[in-house]
Amino acid sequence: MIRTMITATNTLTNLQRKMDVTSNNIANSSTHGYKSQVTTFEELMYQQFNNDVLDRTERETPVGIRYGVGAGIAQLQLTTKQGVLQHTDRPLDFAFTAENQYFNILMDNADGEYNTAYTRQGDFYFSQAENEQVALVNADGYPVANADGEPILLPEGAESYRMLDGGVLTVQYPTQPDGTFETIEIEMGVTNVFKPQLLEHISGTYFDLPANFEELGYNEEDVLIDLQGQARGAIALQNNALEASNVDVGKEMTDLIATQRAYQFNSRAVTIADQMLGLINSARS
Repeated sequence: MIRTMITATNTLTNLQRKMDVTSNNIANSSTHGYKSQVTTFEELMYQQFNNDVLDRTERETPVGIRYGVGAGIAQLQLTTKQGVLQHTDRPLDFAFTAENQYFNILMDNADGEYNTAYTRQGDFYFSQAENEQVALVNADGYPVANADGEPILLPEGAESYRMLDGGVLTVQYPTQPDGTFETIEIEMGVTNVFKPQLLEHISGTYFDLPANFEELGYNEEDVLIDLQGQARGAIALQNNALEASNVDVGKEMTDLIATQRAYQFNSRAVTIADQMLGLINSARS
């Protein structure tokens, strides 16, 4: 009975983690640029009991009994499938139309320095900065980086914005009295990720390189590359649109119900094992 309880509790812990992942997917089903995550299970260590070696019956399964200690999460996999494009008619909304391309966002750390994070959420805004300038930020207020990894700062008073091929943001200012107008072009910081499964999920739609990715046998250039020079021709962005979450709510709800049912079964196993131990203790007394 003790082993039964150990097996059930081991599985319960991992089922709870799966429910957390599934619930997070459902909660972010309306979050632009969100990529769902999928958990896969594997059998934990088991013990083989060859207690029926004299059984001559031909069977499909191995002879004997395999007594395991539960199931665990084998992998937490990121689903990079393209989400549906939603047209917003807003000039500072941009959506990638190719998989594994990410905007560079500058997130400050505890030391007051900027770390580059990666996201596909492309709803941007202008925030007041110093010296009569404005900074391009995302919905959470984090600065958006240019191709050099620096915050994008512009003079105030822009009239229109448009993303050109190659991830070039053009900002046009009002026409001057002499009939001329000024246009500023900025190369957006865009990163192509070769191995998205190595990215570490920070929160929401943000990802970063894990601190120990070199210990996994990879170099940074094996995982991702900043698109520069001629490589910028591969950048695929659409104006006045946002990429919707790629969460399949119907599938996630089905997975959640199945996981809850498995959780109930394992909880029941713990209860029954406890009742059996109670009966044994009563018999001894």
